[in-house]
Amino acid sequence: MKSSLRIFAIGLALAVPAVFAQGQTEGGEGGLEVWKWANFIVLVIGLGYLVVKNAGPFFDARTKRIREDMAQANEMWKAAEARAAEVERKLATLESEIAAFRNESQIEALNETKRMKLQTAAEIARIKEHAGQEIAAAGKAARLELQRYSAHLAIGLAEDISRGRMTADTQDALVREFVRDLGQPPSSRN
Repeated sequence: MKSSLRIFAIGLALAVPAVFAQGQTEGGEGGLEVWKWANFIVLVIGLGYLVVKNAGPFFDARTKRIREDMAQANEMWKAAEARAAEVERKLATLESEIAAFRNESQIEALNETKRMKLQTAAEIARIKEHAGQEIAAAGKAARLELQRYSAHLAIGLAEDISRGRMTADTQDALVREFVRDLGQPPSSRN
């Protein structure tokens, strides 16, 4: 590219004096026209040189940046696909996990129900045993009270019968016998 630019510049350098000479022969105004064209050509060559010199690195840098952005976008796409696949995998196993959790909770509920039934049965048995003990104790207390009452009635009845049979002569005989027993030694008493 640089060699073709040099050839073009040399050709222009040779053509300008020829065009200038031709313009001198035709008249004064023609020379001005030639200089305008020469200035235009020099301007185009200068701009072309600057564009060629700077455009390559600019477009190379831009291409490199676009490639980097595309590579980064591709990596992000792959990462997003991996995350989506992971989410889909979790969603696929979620249904089975929910079913397993339901089964586990049903088993736990059945076990808890069995445990509560056993605990309730044990509590009922304990309450029945305690009630039986209380009933037995109450029955024993009632029997003792009944025995006391019966003994009290029997004593009262015996007193009434004794009073009814007791005469003044019987009382005197009992007192005499008691006094006689008091006079004897304790070993001879019967």
